[in-house]
Amino acid sequence: MTEKLTPEHFLPHVNKTVRVPGWHHTLTLARVDIRKLEEWELEVAQRQPFMLILRGPRGDVLPEGMHNLEIEGGASFNLYVIPVMTPQPDRQNYQVVFN
Repeated sequence: MTEKLTPEHFLPHVNKTVRVPGWHHTLTLARVDIRKLEEWELEVAQRQPFMLILRGPRGDVLPEGMHNLEIEGGASFNLYVIPVMTPQPDRQNYQVVFN
């Protein structure tokens, strides 16, 4: 894919299962957070900034790095996934940031 990814590429896949080849757990695309651009940013921004929040099981953490994410019934994306501090005891959250 040569086009820049946008929130619209991911919004239809919220709450769908995401597989990571070679990892024995699955993730869920929990939400797509879209940052509103400030007025001064509108002229220079190359894309709408957004972040994917993925949810996985607690304990067995997917390591930070580039991973192929295969979305249930959808496309595959090679993205940099970062595990983040998750206060909820029943899950581990991850983020993928697009600036």
